[in-house]
Amino acid sequence: MSPESVMLASFNIDYLILIAAVLLVFSIIASKSSGRLGVPSLLVFLIIGMLAGVDGPGGIEFSNYGFAQFLGVFALVVILFSGGLDTRWESVKPVLKKGLLLSTLGVILTAAVVGVSVWYFTPFSLTEGLLLGAIISSTDAAAVFSILRSKNLGLKGRLRPILEMESGSNDPMAYFLTITLIGYALSPSISIWMGVLSFVLQMSIGGLIGYLVAKGMVWLLNKINLDYDGLYPVLLLGMVMLTYAISSFAKGNGFLSVYVAGVILGNNNFIHKKSILKFFDGIAWLMQIIMFLTLGLLVNPSSIVPVAATGILVSVILIFVARPIGVFASLAFFRMQLREKILISWVGLRGAVPIIFATFPLIAGLDKSELIFNIVFFVVFTSVALQGTTLAIVAKWLKLYRKEHAKRRYPLELELVEGFHNELVEIAVPKGCSAAGKRLVDIGFPKNTLIVMIERDKKYITPNGSTIIEPDDNLLVMTDSPNDLMHINSCLGIKKIN
Repeated sequence: MSPESVMLASFNIDYLILIAAVLLVFSIIASKSSGRLGVPSLLVFLIIGMLAGVDGPGGIEFSNYGFAQFLGVFALVVILFSGGLDTRWESVKPVLKKGLLLSTLGVILTAAVVGVSVWYFTPFSLTEGLLLGAIISSTDAAAVFSILRSKNLGLKGRLRPILEMESGSNDPMAYFLTITLIGYALSPSISIWMGVLSFVLQMSIGGLIGYLVAKGMVWLLNKINLDYDGLYPVLLLGMVMLTYAISSFAKGNGFLSVYVAGVILGNNNFIHKKSILKFFDGIAWLMQIIMFLTLGLLVNPSSIVPVAATGILVSVILIFVARPIGVFASLAFFRMQLREKILISWVGLRGAVPIIFATFPLIAGLDKSELIFNIVFFVVFTSVALQGTTLAIVAKWLKLYRKEHAKRRYPLELELVEGFHNELVEIAVPKGCSAAGKRLVDIGFPKNTLIVMIERDKKYITPNGSTIIEPDDNLLVMTDSPNDLMHINSCLGIKKIN
C-alpha cells in the first residue's frame, strides 16, 4: 500500500471518529433540555440523525439497511437486558397477568386492527397491511419514563409497573408476527397452525433459556473471582449476547430470553451488582443514542413527504383506534378504572424497535418494503411527537399523576457481596410529618433497620440516637426485609401515596 493510500485511509478513519463524536456529544447535550420541554430524547436523536443525513445540512449518505439492522438488533438486546435488570419483581408480580396480556393479546389486536384498516383504505394487500400492523404493534415506554423523571411525575396505582412489564415483553411478540408474516408473504403455503406452534415453541424455549442462563450468570459472577473488577460487566455483556445467540440457534425467541435473564439476574444478589447496574444503564443509553442516530441517518426526509397522507391515516388508526381496542380488550378481565385504561392507551408510544423491524422486509426484498419502511418511520415520529409531548398533560387531566421526589446521589457507594441480603432505601421526610422534631431514639424504628446517613441542606450527617429528624431530610435506611418499609413509613408518620 502506498504512503498516499495509508494517509487517505487514516484521514477517513479520523473523519468518521470526528463525526461520531460530534453527533454523540451534541445528542446528549440536546437531550438535556428536551425533557424539560416535554420532548422525548429519542425524538431529538432521530431529528439530529436526519439533519446529519443526505437531505440535511450534514450531507452524510447512509443506506446500508443490513448494517442498520445488525446494529439495531445488537442495541435492542442490550436495552432489553438493561430494562430487565431494573425491573423489581415485587412491583411487577401483582400486575404480571395484565402486562402479559397487553404484550400478547394487545399486540395481536393492535396489529390486526391496523392491518385490516390499511388493507381497506389503501392499495396494500391484506398481508402487506398486516405486516405493517405487526411492525408498529410494540410500544416503547423508555421515552415515557424519561419525561416522567425530568418532570418528577409519577403515575398513581400500579400503572407504572404495568407499562414497564408491557414495554419489556411485547417486542418478542411483534418480532414473531413480523417474521411470520414476511415468511407468509414469501411463501403463502405456510400453515397458520404451524405458525401458532412455532410461536408457542419460540416463547417457551426463549423463556426457559433466559431463566437457566440467568441462574448460571448469578453462580458464575459470584464464583469466578476475577483479578480485575472492571472485567465483571464485560463478562456479563458477553453472556448476554451468548444468551441471545443460544436462544436463536435453539429456535427460541432471543429477545424474550435476554429480557427474562435480566429480570432474574436483577432480582438476585451478586458481586459488584451496583457497578454492573450502572455499566448497563450507561451502555443502554449509548445503544439507544447510536441506534436512533443511525435510523435517522437511514431515512431521507424527501422520501417521507410522499407517504405523509398514508402515514397520517395509519397514525390516527393506531393511536385512536387500534391501541385502545388492544388495551381495553386485554384489560377487560380485570377491575380497572376507565381513566386508567385511557392513560395506558395513550402511553402506547412507538420507538426505534418498529423502525428496526421495518428493515426486515427491505432485506427480504418484499414488494412495497421501502414504502412500508417510510410509513413506519412517519408513524413513529408522529407517535412520539404527539403522545410523548402530551403525556404529562393527559396524566394530569385524568388525575393519575403524583409528584415524585428526585433521587439524591450520595457519596457512599456500597457493593453487595455473596450472602448479603440487606437493602438500602432512600426515604424523604415531607413537611408536616409527625416524626419531624423527634429524636431517632423516640421514633421506634424496627430493630433490624438502621439509618446509615441523613442528607440535609446538601450536607451529610452521620446520625445517632439523639439526632433530631427535620422536614425535607433524606434518610438512607438499611433494612434486611422489604416488608419493613411500611413499618418504617408508619414510624415516620408518612402516609402511603397511591
